Amino acid sequence: MSSRPVTIRSAVIRGMEALPVSVEVSMSGGIPGITIVGKPDSAVLESRLRVRPAFKACEYQMPRMHVTINLAPGEIKKTGTGLDLAICAAILALTGQIPRKDLDRLMFVGEIGLDGNVCPVRGFVAYARLARERGLGIVCSMQDAHTAADGLDIRPIASIAELRLGADKIGSDRPDGIVFGAGAAPEPVLSASHLDFEDVIDQEMAKRAFVIAAAGRHGLLMMGPPGAGKTMLARRMPTILPPLSGSELEEALLVHSVAGLPTADIERGVRPFRAPHHSISPGGLLGGGRPVLPGEVSLAHRGVLFLDELAEFATNALQSLRQPIEDHEVRLVRVDGVYQFPCDFM
Repeated sequence: MSSRPVTIRSAVIRGMEALPVSVEVSMSGGIPGITIVGKPDSAVLESRLRVRPAFKACEYQMPRMHVTINLAPGEIKKTGTGLDLAICAAILALTGQIPRKDLDRLMFVGEIGLDGNVCPVRGFVAYARLARERGLGIVCSMQDAHTAADGLDIRPIASIAELRLGADKIGSDRPDGIVFGAGAAPEPVLSASHLDFEDVIDQEMAKRAFVIAAAGRHGLLMMGPPGAGKTMLARRMPTILPPLSGSELEEALLVHSVAGLPTADIERGVRPFRAPHHSISPGGLLGGGRPVLPGEVSLAHRGVLFLDELAEFATNALQSLRQPIEDHEVRLVRVDGVYQFPCDFM
């Protein structure tokens, strides 16, 4: 056991980006316990309660001293559970239970279960982008490892017990991931139950209008009696749009990842389709909340936004779409800064 503090690299999600965070751990005399400083939210503070049973389940020893954890820089609000894995690695390295060598070349991101298993976190694509920009490898859960960035050293682990292997052998049995941001995206793969534009019979005039709109990225306003096929045609619009390019795929993946939504269809190259209910609020359309998450217009980025029963939407909700449609970007001003989300949709 060493008295010299240990620093492990990690990150937190803020809007559409991951901000680097250094997890610094030191021990001192006094009543045994864990203190976390550096503006943590309740989810980060609860990691103290997850670390102890996880150590016990993986046959690690919790130090019988007072552990102080500093999340630097201190002025940034730390949110989410992605710091759990870095906190565990820092404590284990400080107590000599795992090798310290080359840990500074890795970024640790993951939530810890009570049994020591490493669970996926929201926004992994943003974490991967930050690690790639800084030339670091990233240690994450097995579920997150299916989405990998070009040139990124990804180290998936199932449990914190694997940290005993050392930095060189962590995640040596990595699965194959997809590569985004380099070259063309994969061709869309439609399942047997997926809607397809070619299934529409008749409606020749409406189908021609859809093809023209898809070719020129024009908006469409459909009017007709119930059952005429408006929704049926709209849901099939993504199938006649051009495939997602490499950069478009990365952008759409990033938006859905930070929103905590499934990305399987995006990874297959299928453009997103969003159809919010007419009772949605302006915040639901544009984004917001705590933490700030992208809204429906951003989730439809590089895809289709379908406003069914347009006349039933609140006037202020529809008026809030004017600037995002023109600028292809949503800017939300909050007390802690400005959040920007892309929204280039049809």
